[in-house]
Amino acid sequence: MSAPMNTAPRTYEIRTYGCQMNVHDSERLSGLLEAAGYVRAADAEPDVVVFNTCAVRENADNRLYGNLGHLRPVKDGHPGMQIAVGGCLAQKDRDTIVKRAPWVDVVFGTHNIGSLPALLERARVQSEAQVEIEESLVTFPSTLPTRRESPYAAWVSISVGCNNTCTFCIVPSLRGKEKDRRPGEILAEIEALVAEGVLEVTLLGQNVNAYGSGFGALAAAPDEVRAMTAGGESAFAGLLRACGDVAGLERVRFTSPHPKDFTDDVITAMAETPNVMPSLHMPLQAGSDAVLRAMRRSYRQERYLGIIDRVRAAIPDAAITTDIIVGFPGETEADFEETLHVVREARFSSAFTFQYSKRPGTPAAVMDGQLPKEVVQERYERLVALQEEISWEENKRQLGRTLEVLVAEGEGRKDQATRRLSGRAPDNRLVHFAVPDEPVRPGDMVTVEVTYAAPHHLVADKPAPAVRRTRAGDAWEARRAGADGRQGVSLGMPSIGRPAQADTPAPGCSAVS
Repeated sequence: MSAPMNTAPRTYEIRTYGCQMNVHDSERLSGLLEAAGYVRAADAEPDVVVFNTCAVRENADNRLYGNLGHLRPVKDGHPGMQIAVGGCLAQKDRDTIVKRAPWVDVVFGTHNIGSLPALLERARVQSEAQVEIEESLVTFPSTLPTRRESPYAAWVSISVGCNNTCTFCIVPSLRGKEKDRRPGEILAEIEALVAEGVLEVTLLGQNVNAYGSGFGALAAAPDEVRAMTAGGESAFAGLLRACGDVAGLERVRFTSPHPKDFTDDVITAMAETPNVMPSLHMPLQAGSDAVLRAMRRSYRQERYLGIIDRVRAAIPDAAITTDIIVGFPGETEADFEETLHVVREARFSSAFTFQYSKRPGTPAAVMDGQLPKEVVQERYERLVALQEEISWEENKRQLGRTLEVLVAEGEGRKDQATRRLSGRAPDNRLVHFAVPDEPVRPGDMVTVEVTYAAPHHLVADKPAPAVRRTRAGDAWEARRAGADGRQGVSLGMPSIGRPAQADTPAPGCSAVS
């Protein structure tokens, strides 16, 4: 008598590295796999491990191959296990991955993430690695199935690719030229998300405020784009205003803009659209005009600080964050002091700071003037110390303020020990607050008074004046109540109705633009 066949669904795990775009792509990879019958792994070793990689940092490949090496003995002891590598590093390295790690089953790129289930099946049937890399986008990712990680906040891609040529960045060669979605498609996705309970959306693009340029000449753009810009506004400003008309959408954010495309009409649209939040991530990269020129960043210090001044004039409570690279080739001490000057003038609420590292394949990697590690480290420490001081001072200015916080899941690592909950203020500051007397769910809104400030968070330990139960909280509760523990998968744009169950949202990280 033959042994019974194992009919349990195959399980998967996705490990994500890099920017918000990768985080959102991983939601799509999860959706694709679940639509194909896979289920997310719980405690046991998964049948499929997918690495969604980033190529921005110099040691990205070392990290990948180290992780692949650790998985090899696991795979050897797990018959039928498959390993897939996708994302920017896969797009860049292609055949190198299976040469260095021949136990990898599938390699796919940034332009064909929709191929993953078919490639896994082909690798299983043919018992050989499948490498499939497309040179340009096959299908706009937002049409693919998506397993949303959060029932209350969602990423919405408005474009993919980038038309800039920054000398330190490899993203344009891996993601391709900018391609934009039609406004109607974007707004339809947002409306469907809101119908499912989402209160907050973050508009995503490698250069989000260049939206519209992907359509080419305005005369050839879709009618809806021409209508949106008929009054002289940019397409991105028009899109922000259109988001303001979506009933039930309480918070709109976007990342990451580029200073060269950041026009005054966008500032006006932010200020005049109530659900566009008073937060702005504006990458600086360097404060020295000479370094900006070497980076091929088509703005200078004066223009950058002018944008900051105009944003603060129009939106006084705005929290502005940034990205800064220390130790770019040829950076002198005087250049670095210019960066410190901009940090003092701009008074960022926080900054993502990076020590320059070579990205193979970028012009900067072969520039003269590569700086010694110890010089870069010393400058980096001075920058971090200055920004910490400013962040703390700016947070202290929040003391006594009353804020409405969107309750989050998984934001506060010490919440159980401190008996607090955590969430985000309108300006995106992280707030830890005392547990209210009435029940509160992720997705609900809690009004709190700030009682303490640290460099990276605020605390509100007084009793909450008000709790507002929301549709997003209902959606979170409905997802938690799902009998099978699986989150609903949407085909392209989300279907109408609440998600089935809950999962901890994946953390994002800053996109360098």
